[in-house]
Amino acid sequence: MRHFIIFLLTLFLVSCVDVPNKGEKVSVTKSNCDCPKIKTEKEDLTKIPDYGLLKKSDWSTIESSFENDNLLPAWTAWLRSCSALKQKDAWKKVCDLADDIKEPSDENIQNYFKNYFNVYIASNIDGSETGMITGYYQPILKGSKVKTSHYKIPLYTTPKDLITVDLSEVYPELKSKRLRGKVVGNKLVPYLSRAEIDGQGTPLAGNEIVWVEDPVEAFFLEIQGSGIIHFDNGETMQIGYADQNGHPFKAIGSALIQKKEITMAEASMEGIKNWARKNIVKLKVFLNMNTSYVFFRKLPNDLPGPIGALGVSIEAERSVAIDPKFIPLGAPIFLSTTQPNTNDSLDRLMVAQDTGGAIRGGVRADFYWGTGEEAGRKAGSMKQQGKIWALLPKDYVFPIATQEFAMKRNRIEETSK
Repeated sequence: MRHFIIFLLTLFLVSCVDVPNKGEKVSVTKSNCDCPKIKTEKEDLTKIPDYGLLKKSDWSTIESSFENDNLLPAWTAWLRSCSALKQKDAWKKVCDLADDIKEPSDENIQNYFKNYFNVYIASNIDGSETGMITGYYQPILKGSKVKTSHYKIPLYTTPKDLITVDLSEVYPELKSKRLRGKVVGNKLVPYLSRAEIDGQGTPLAGNEIVWVEDPVEAFFLEIQGSGIIHFDNGETMQIGYADQNGHPFKAIGSALIQKKEITMAEASMEGIKNWARKNIVKLKVFLNMNTSYVFFRKLPNDLPGPIGALGVSIEAERSVAIDPKFIPLGAPIFLSTTQPNTNDSLDRLMVAQDTGGAIRGGVRADFYWGTGEEAGRKAGSMKQQGKIWALLPKDYVFPIATQEFAMKRNRIEETSK
């Protein structure tokens, strides 16, 4: 009966949204739906099957940079991925082999990947192989377990009336799509927006997990997806993403630029924070333009890092968020980009352990810089171009649809030459 009700609710509100993460979300309303649309075969991104933009490459394309990398930090991240991946047939063998390496060194890590993995370069829908690389981090905020005159900005845990429907249970082709809302009478309607949650009457009173002092820092915490709260008595609390209200994310920087409050050059994280502190009266109006709202959960304080979409702790400067439609979540990747706001090379073995609502496309990644102010400075200024190679087991079997798509793409490329 429950599944039938979910089916009816889904038909009533035909809306497909991406599984969110790190504060960048999408809507439960049909007008903001990211549902597949009919386009030409060559141009329709939604018709590309999982991992359809990966192209077989060769170790020689990355070998020099790979051999010059310090691989031990990436190995730590890879072993964490394996703790989740080894339950899957495609990864079990290589993860078991990784467990057999008791004293890892750069040399035997290199040999491991070269012996058991093939290299695939990521591409975009237009065939190009370069894309945007941004950064994120884990902020540290001052807070209190109770509301005070100083700490009065609430961070909420997931409300009990928030309904989440996994659409893939009804439509397998809508893998990784979810519908969010609340039941009013016998209808599923959109959940409260940011303005409604923060408005008069405090509708989510009782769901506070902690109180912080700065609304701007709280807003950016939603975008980053996790953080550490420092209390005045010296205690700390680690919190992470739990859920989201189902409304679309709108970048505050874009809104500020459109209203000529800041210039494009000022649209960095620090630039936006500086504007906010000088425009307290205007701030709430611009925050409410982003109707998305993120809910948090308390995490164990002894975690080595935030929990990513794979369900394991991510590693500073060795974990990235990717689009799981185009790169398998949990896979090792090799990233070739540049340091934030410079032309200095940044070539590293990374692990794809996280996702994000703004991380969309075949060549797109969000580089995790770690915790604190310095990590935030690097993350906030990172908007580089780069290339991505996915490392997949040699016996990795792509879905039939992906194999057929690859053959079709090759025919198109040959015809266009």
